Amino acid sequence: MTTQVFKVAGMTCGHCVASVTEEITAIDGVAEVRIELVPGEVSDVTVDSEAPLDVELVRAAVDEAGYDLVV
Repeated sequence: MTTQVFKVAGMTCGHCVASVTEEITAIDGVAEVRIELVPGEVSDVTVDSEAPLDVELVRAAVDEAGYDLVV
């Protein structure tokens, strides 16, 4: 199991968290997503997966949810 922390900007509420969680969970190999919401700031998104995730896959998932991955 691998744990990675990503930074996501633009989330403000529980609906935002649910959207990002849903999109990242859809990536093959993802076991769990935990988000420490900081409304209107950059939030930590911790992802447990079978193997390290390609940052571009995570970026695409976050974009699909309507938010921005901060690198």
